[in-house]
Amino acid sequence: MIPPQRGRPPERPDPRQVARRRIAALTVLLLLLGGLGWLAVSAIGSSSEKASSGPTTSSSTLVYRTVTRTTETGTVETVIAMAKPFHIVFPEGFTRRDMADRVAAVAKIAQRERHVRARIARRTYLAVTNRTRVPACFRGQATRMEGFLFPATYEFFKQTTSAQLVREQLDAFCANWQKLDLAYARTKHLTPYDVLVIASMVEKETLSPDERQLVAAVIYNRLHARMPLGIDATLRYGLDIPPTESIHQSQLESDSPYNTRKFAGLPPTPIANPGLASMQAAAHPAKVNYLYFVRKPDKKHHFFTASFKAFNDYAIAHGYGAP
Repeated sequence: MIPPQRGRPPERPDPRQVARRRIAALTVLLLLLGGLGWLAVSAIGSSSEKASSGPTTSSSTLVYRTVTRTTETGTVETVIAMAKPFHIVFPEGFTRRDMADRVAAVAKIAQRERHVRARIARRTYLAVTNRTRVPACFRGQATRMEGFLFPATYEFFKQTTSAQLVREQLDAFCANWQKLDLAYARTKHLTPYDVLVIASMVEKETLSPDERQLVAAVIYNRLHARMPLGIDATLRYGLDIPPTESIHQSQLESDSPYNTRKFAGLPPTPIANPGLASMQAAAHPAKVNYLYFVRKPDKKHHFFTASFKAFNDYAIAHGYGAP
């Protein structure tokens, strides 16, 4: 046993003095970070901070988090300044080039509003995605990256490269693709890549979530009947026809492999990057005998039928003309 020491016990530090020291330390840290240029901006919209081990505050460019650690000498609180991330949103149905354009838009906003020069760029994003890289989770062959660039909201920083962003998209693809059960598609002699191609067509053809499985069913039924799919979105993709332009008769007669009005079977690649809901619909279509669908006047929903006459009558009645 250690005998007690004589004299007065050690005084506890003044709380105000401790607070002043913390503020001084934080000021020095911020000056150092500012000198190093460790800044980022939230380029699109406002960002919501993730939960941390302590209180979090933020400014326009930095996030401050309090980390509490317990050591042998007591509890220590440390204020950490972290760069605020960029946010980029890739909606379902975006093509590879749409995503590259969105990357360019984010970079411009960062430069204009916060004078931050991000490393990601349209040119480098297109270069990275031009080299086909099949995700490790995907058992099948592919000729393009289209379809594998999972649409979602991503965070990245000033130092993030296009290659790192694409890697995150492929990881997100795997996390979602592994949720699918492809057993039914296999009974129809469809490969995993076929399912991904169908999912991309479902994504481009539907605006109403409750119609995804119905559109997938029409594709399955037409494949089984060896009928051309007749989906104009595939021709628009193959010939790069903007959605605001009408498809001309000469284009309908094109020999493009994406002309599913002229050639039976699936197009050679996905025509967009589908989300999980469209993937699930492509793997599990509705159990219906529909072979035709045409857009309703609300331009959101479709009229589905197994009868060509009913399809033709509906199209003419609503001003679409004979197919």
